[in-house]
Amino acid sequence: MYFGWDVAELDSLPRRRFARSADSVPLGVAVVGYGYWGPNLARNVVESPDMRLMALCERDPVAGAAFSQRFPGVPVRTDIDEVLADPDIDAVLIATPPVTHHGLVKPSLEAGKHVLVEKPMATTSADAMELVALAERQGLVLMPGHTFVYSPAVNTVRSLLTDGVIGEVYFVTSARMNLGKYQRDGVVTDLAPHDLSILMYWLDEPVVQVATTACEVYQEGVPETAFMTLTFASGIKANIQVSWLAPRKVRQMVVVGSKRMVQYDDTASDEPVRVYDRGMDLEWDAPASFGEYQLTYRSGDVIIPRIDAHEPLSLELGDFARAIRTGSTPRSNAMLGLEIVSVIEAAEASLRRNGAPIAIGPARDKVAA
Repeated sequence: MYFGWDVAELDSLPRRRFARSADSVPLGVAVVGYGYWGPNLARNVVESPDMRLMALCERDPVAGAAFSQRFPGVPVRTDIDEVLADPDIDAVLIATPPVTHHGLVKPSLEAGKHVLVEKPMATTSADAMELVALAERQGLVLMPGHTFVYSPAVNTVRSLLTDGVIGEVYFVTSARMNLGKYQRDGVVTDLAPHDLSILMYWLDEPVVQVATTACEVYQEGVPETAFMTLTFASGIKANIQVSWLAPRKVRQMVVVGSKRMVQYDDTASDEPVRVYDRGMDLEWDAPASFGEYQLTYRSGDVIIPRIDAHEPLSLELGDFARAIRTGSTPRSNAMLGLEIVSVIEAAEASLRRNGAPIAIGPARDKVAA
């Protein structure tokens, strides 16, 4: 999936700089930020045969000390320029607040480093476009950290969709809720990228319109609950509810199709995917009026597919390393990151206009402009 790209455009891009040959030493990697997600990145780098943890960049001495206790011997830097000047570092993994992403990714690319940056890739589509264009000019991998597209359960649902098991998709509903964690960027920026990445991956098409309403309870301008209605290029609708104010953790998506319905529940570790042979069928025996149409209800079996156990973050880093070594396009690629930033930006604009629908243009056209 690479929205807005065709074969000719891909062939015209500059060749990526391969940090090392496929059969040589592991890629030198630095982690930037050791807050919520940084420890997970560092652990997976250490466990990866394709990477070697060369440094941490972290200004907080407490976080730096925690890192040193867990990974003794790996240097901690407080200045990103020191990391970028190190010729043994091929790539940086950035896990800092979204407002810092553009200011860290841009100099990293300019220094010739491949970059994996946590979601969202940037806070504005203009910044995201600049980063995508810069990565293309430099021939470097720029990868947003949309880890859910590597989830085995998410990929099982994708297979059900592409194989026609679900049939024609009518609509999708999604709920991602919990109590906290409060972020100054708002709940849309914090939680919605997860659902957006999954939906775009499943449907393999961009969002062309978004309308959003929200509730601000504790701080003006920082919504804690939001309701998003998305329209995809084919006309498929999706509704997303994200919230920090819920009595329990909910991570559930339902796809309603012409043949079957599928439920994906990320909180159900043993049975995350259920396929329901349920729905309604319309009889077409030339009725004289609408009242003569006959709806028959179908209630069949519930199938629970077997899901292999693999850590999505490990698969994501493996894809990142493979893209660096071979020039392949990672599943979570820069254009997907730009699409998601554009949707979030449009959702925020819709909020300022009391829920008015906002149209979204093709991401490839934005970069070309």
